Amino acid sequence: MDFIQESKNIAGVKIVHLNSFSDVRGRFMETFRKEWFPQRNWEIFQCNRSESKKGVLRGLHYHHHQIDYWYVPNGRLRAGLVDIRPESDTFLKTEMIEMGENNEVGIFIPIGVAHGFVALTDVTLTYIVDNYFNGGVDENGVAWNDPQFRLEWGIEDPIVSERDLQNQLLKDIAPDKLPQNGFN
Repeated sequence: MDFIQESKNIAGVKIVHLNSFSDVRGRFMETFRKEWFPQRNWEIFQCNRSESKKGVLRGLHYHHHQIDYWYVPNGRLRAGLVDIRPESDTFLKTEMIEMGENNEVGIFIPIGVAHGFVALTDVTLTYIVDNYFNGGVDENGVAWNDPQFRLEWGIEDPIVSERDLQNQLLKDIAPDKLPQNGFN
């Protein structure tokens, strides 16, 4: 599938270049197909929607048991990704990807890759996960502004939730709290 590319920076991250078909009535686009990612079981999956105002920064979040697949149907965001899997060949590598208007892509984010975004406009993010929400048991965070990552968010004073403001720097997270295997 030549429309799916492996990230050049982070092992396991996949960027899906989506095709749209337009005519006088409007536009059609297939945004996700589980067969695109055969490395996951997909027996369970849940589709979620997040709406953010311009200037909101969400993250960085990471999981031990689920992947995320992101697509932006409305607006524009800048996604920030960091490999925090200690045994990964791309440990501490980062990637910034603009999504939405003018860049119709989906992003497959494997277990152990911390992820977040800043809303460049009012934005809607749809994301598919391969696990049901379990009360936050697998919701973990690391500081969005950790100087070790040097992520270029392109915003001076983002709007950040109290929860995300509490996220620790990576160096302060106990090694047993970091993802141990996330290469799928």
